[in-house]
Amino acid sequence: MLKSPLTICLCSSFFLLPTSSDKADSGAAILKSRAHGSRLSFSALAPKAPLNKQEMVFMKNYIRKSESNLVIIKHRSAAPFTIIDSIFRVYGLPLQLKYLAVIESELKPSATSHVGALGPWQLMPGTARILGLKTLPKADERKNYYKSTKAAARYLKDLYAQFGDWLLVIAAYNGGPKPVCSAIDRSGSRNFWTLQRFLPEETRQHVKKFIATNYYFEGRGSLTTLTRSEAIQYKKTLNAFAISHEEKAKATKTSKKGSEFADEKATAMETSEKGSESADEKFERLMKTSANLLRSSNQLLVKSKL
Repeated sequence: MLKSPLTICLCSSFFLLPTSSDKADSGAAILKSRAHGSRLSFSALAPKAPLNKQEMVFMKNYIRKSESNLVIIKHRSAAPFTIIDSIFRVYGLPLQLKYLAVIESELKPSATSHVGALGPWQLMPGTARILGLKTLPKADERKNYYKSTKAAARYLKDLYAQFGDWLLVIAAYNGGPKPVCSAIDRSGSRNFWTLQRFLPEETRQHVKKFIATNYYFEGRGSLTTLTRSEAIQYKKTLNAFAISHEEKAKATKTSKKGSEFADEKATAMETSEKGSESADEKFERLMKTSANLLRSSNQLLVKSKL
């Protein structure tokens, strides 16, 4: 749940904005561009995102305890996810961020928290107004899926511009940017798994639930379940795999074309050989064919007289 209004804080240690090579949608662009024309084979064979050992233990326990509820949410997720995906594509956000709404509200537009957060994205009144939503008693746009998702998308992009790390974005979405900046300063690190002990318990759990939910719905991780350094390395791995995948596909295509060309050449040579016989050879071949036909006709006449 988003507890605090939209704020921007500068962390005194290791403050780093995402570079041009680390845009929010760069990982998705790799998969989209490389998979064009062979989406199924590429996505099925592509290397999986690594899973932190600490998260592995949490994920198994969380899914085991929450599976019955996750099954229900998944069953009614088609319509909400269609809306969220369409808006996130416009904003250039990873589509896997939609799982944040699962742990925020179970995708319920009427979900309300005890501190006043409301809607599928659990926006607080102050934050919602900053993001351009109306929060009137009879017309609270936080419950409107389309408008609240657009507001959440803008806020997620702002947080990513500030932290450049999706796990820190999820943490800041839950508890606000200030606790995350404080954890960075106190730990001397921007790695979630290192600084998590300086975050509030609820925020730590929130990030881990998000990762587990991503794995439950997709059966694998994504760029949004990785730290910034892990994401950069994973993009390099995906790029290397994609290049190799394309080279193999081109080699197979070239080999196939070469085989077809060889067959066509052999057929052409055979035809050419037949067409290059001399006049004497052609006369001899025709005479033999005529003799065979005459012999067959005589045999038929003999049989008919009998």
